[in-house]
Amino acid sequence: MASVSFDHVSKKFGDVLAVNDLNISIADKEFLVLVGPSGCGKSTALRCLAGLEDVTEGRILIGDQVVNDVAPKDRDIAMVFQSYALYPHMSVYDNMAFGLKLRKTQKPEIDRRVREAAKILGIEELLDRRPRQLSGGQRQRVAVGRAIVREPKVFLFDEPLSNLDAKLRVETRANISKLHLQLQTTFIYVTHDQMEAMTMATRIAVINKGVLQQIDTPQHLYDFPDNLFVAGFIGSPAMNFFNAALHKEDGKLFVDGGTFKVQIPEDRTGVYHDFVDKPIIFGIRPEDIHNPEFTPPGINAQEVMANVDVTELMGNEIFVHMKSQEHSFVARVDPRSRYVIGEDAKMVFNMSNMHIFDRESEKAIR
Repeated sequence: MASVSFDHVSKKFGDVLAVNDLNISIADKEFLVLVGPSGCGKSTALRCLAGLEDVTEGRILIGDQVVNDVAPKDRDIAMVFQSYALYPHMSVYDNMAFGLKLRKTQKPEIDRRVREAAKILGIEELLDRRPRQLSGGQRQRVAVGRAIVREPKVFLFDEPLSNLDAKLRVETRANISKLHLQLQTTFIYVTHDQMEAMTMATRIAVINKGVLQQIDTPQHLYDFPDNLFVAGFIGSPAMNFFNAALHKEDGKLFVDGGTFKVQIPEDRTGVYHDFVDKPIIFGIRPEDIHNPEFTPPGINAQEVMANVDVTELMGNEIFVHMKSQEHSFVARVDPRSRYVIGEDAKMVFNMSNMHIFDRESEKAIR
């Protein structure tokens, strides 16, 4: 088992800076997820850790060892790719055993490891099959099993669920989370899907344009995003943003969005006084916008008017897309709500959970 550290790591491809001064310390047995949009540098960082790409600047450590110049096969890591990359002519057993055979591991030890991994993954009955006889989810489990038999210090996953359908993705991400608990090994997982990150990680590192934006637990990232990018990336549907300004009236502080004006809770006004009469970005999540008929008790409720543009019935909730002149936003409301497209309707903002960002720097003000 081992910790992992990125120490001021940068990676360039020609003039393109794919990873920019990355600093992350990953504890032993942690499940860290690197998340961000396509092309943000997360997979490049993982490939640098695996030794598949050379680091331009900085150091990568596994445990106390700097591994910049260590060959991939000697880093004691195992990697699961988006592509299953199974040998079609080999059985599941032989696919899982192949890497150990190349390392000249003794046959009894190979058999023990393969059968233990198959038991953990629930694929014992598949060991004699060929890859073409397996479903996508089964193939992915075989690919994970091939990594498990290595018994590495660190597991690396590069978007392993991208080729699965929606139902299998949910099932497989639960299996990977269970696997982490069973193996008690360091997991580093790359995805562009923030739902995967939120449900699996002990900590999430959000990356954009090669730069680490924030690293924290899933709940803290959700509740306290450091900047506009993190706020918009974490959460589904995404946080609503409004260009607005802060105004002071009769000692009270208001967010003025032009077509609406909502009061900031008095216990939260202190930090915002320096931004009075300055342009800001006001943020509120869809789940903090309610139908007035079904407003939860105890929230700091402020009403706004808007026009119903589209409704999406999800069964356990309704997504209501609203318009108010230049503003548009999404509310996530009680399924008992009834809305007519084109009508003007009241909505309630829960101002206890609002977010305010400096419009120039896009950093959170708190």
